[in-house]
Amino acid sequence: MTTPRLYYIEKPNLSLLNDKDEKQISELFRDDKIRGLFEKANSPDYLYFDKLKYKIPNYGISPEEGWLAVRTFRNLIANNTIIKAKEGGFFKWIRLSYTDEYLHRIDMYAGGKIMSRSFSSSDENQLIVHGIMEEAIASSQLEGAHTTRAAAKKMLLEGKVPKNNSEQMILNNYKAITAIKSEYTKYELSLDLMFTLHRQLTEGTDIEKDQIGRLRVDSDDIVVQGDIGTEKYITHVPPNEAFLKQEMERLIAFANDKDSNQFIHPVVKAIFLHFWIGYLHPFADGNGRIARALFYWYLLKKGYQTIMYVPISIVIKSAPMQYAMAYIYSEQDNFDLTYFYDFHIKKIIQALEEFESYIDRKTKENHKLDDVLGIQISLNDRQKQLLHHLISDDKASITVTSHSGIHNIARQTGAKDLKELENKGFIISKREGKFIKYYPSDKLQALKDQI
Repeated sequence: MTTPRLYYIEKPNLSLLNDKDEKQISELFRDDKIRGLFEKANSPDYLYFDKLKYKIPNYGISPEEGWLAVRTFRNLIANNTIIKAKEGGFFKWIRLSYTDEYLHRIDMYAGGKIMSRSFSSSDENQLIVHGIMEEAIASSQLEGAHTTRAAAKKMLLEGKVPKNNSEQMILNNYKAITAIKSEYTKYELSLDLMFTLHRQLTEGTDIEKDQIGRLRVDSDDIVVQGDIGTEKYITHVPPNEAFLKQEMERLIAFANDKDSNQFIHPVVKAIFLHFWIGYLHPFADGNGRIARALFYWYLLKKGYQTIMYVPISIVIKSAPMQYAMAYIYSEQDNFDLTYFYDFHIKKIIQALEEFESYIDRKTKENHKLDDVLGIQISLNDRQKQLLHHLISDDKASITVTSHSGIHNIARQTGAKDLKELENKGFIISKREGKFIKYYPSDKLQALKDQI
């Protein structure tokens, strides 16, 4: 098999500007029209030369001239991060114009807007289980798990044994994220904790057993590969093991807030941790899952409890090429981490907005069901959502195990929910082997057009 070649981003030919002296470039900064180019380069998206070059001629200068001016401007306003590049120096980032607005919106969601809704404890349990399941599935699919969301959810909810490597990845991820929420946030980050997390994420998958729960070494010969367009490339060559060991100590100190006295907003810091793990690539496999898991770990430690409702990986999975290029641009364009930051914080905002829409939709569904059933029939929210599920999918069924799992309730409570619905004539039970499954009744199907 042919080894893929390294992928390099398009570089402008700045040798064309050899005759331009510093005075001529500095004059561009005083041109109001060119200052508009700087804004266009940074908003609404943080653009690299390969996309910005098509906009530059509108400003009366060549693409190369415009890019040199933009790069110079960015260097002037950028701040160093703590993240070292293997070639020397540090990654830097720019606090973009929308940063404060977005961080405020995230804080309002996490600490106010979502929590201001009157969720019952059952609702909260269901939202957390839903969020963890969706994150586990999407995060695993980002790293190559090939299974449908429906099949994966059924496996998790019914406690089935994974049938293949993809399902094992998803189950491992689900257990790991659950452990992060319930246990790991009690501790500071350490190599031992990361090894424990790595073992949870990779046990039983197709990784070599001797690579589980340890840092990679040079002899592992690990590179990151991915499809760009129609061709497979090497997109990242991780640092050597000596650099890795040195930087892991610094990453752990950073995650434990022992790096400096400078305050960094928790969301920004969580994004930096996500990138840093991806860049260092500390393990032979599972680095993406580790990176996204640590993003959750840090925000949960900082009190962003509602982040568990919001599966970030779903919105990242909808833009896998942008995700990959955010890493690539950040590494190859002058160690400018702003590309990754810009991508990530917008995905957080998108995930929060989609969660808000999800809650609004579920609330409307429950109200609609109340209207159809009338006041004579009283159902709890779990039962209402189950009825919606059963009539929205012709092949849908439910078991006591899966219903209890969805809502994180005792099996006895789940069985009571289903028995009440059966007694009211909305579902019917059928024994299938060892299991009793519940299906929509004719009475429920008759209500389908009204709900």
